[in-house]
Amino acid sequence: MKNGERYIWAVLRIGMGWLFLWSFLDKLIGLGFATAPEDAWLAGGSPTFGYLKFATSGPFAPLFQGLAGKPFVDWLFMLGLLLMGLALILGMGVKIAGYAGALLVFLMWLSYLPPEHNPFLDEHIIYLLILIGLARVKAGQWVGLGKWWSERVKSYPLLE
Repeated sequence: MKNGERYIWAVLRIGMGWLFLWSFLDKLIGLGFATAPEDAWLAGGSPTFGYLKFATSGPFAPLFQGLAGKPFVDWLFMLGLLLMGLALILGMGVKIAGYAGALLVFLMWLSYLPPEHNPFLDEHIIYLLILIGLARVKAGQWVGLGKWWSERVKSYPLLE
């Protein structure tokens, strides 16, 4: 792979990491973008309740609505956002973060069917493809701590 291609993957990796980390921070402290301060997790709000209860639609909506506001769902979601965001930004654990992130955005896509602006393809599917690409090309190796990290976890390739 040429250097220009590596930097494109590195920018995509860091950008996707920032999307996850920003979402975590907004839901944690209520920055006023997607989450009002009074609805923040630290203020006693649920980071999953509003979306899962009121924004889901389609054939899987009852499944997702049944998970709304459950503490284990809140914890899994928030830990996932934090760890995937940090892993992608730092370049450490990009493979597992990429696949886990792809699963998360696929579930988000499933929770709102059909998508609002296109009957099949929306940003969640594009994010899914980018995240799988990041995991497959080992995008943590460029512009980050990925090389250093992969030397420490070479016995556990999923953690690369």
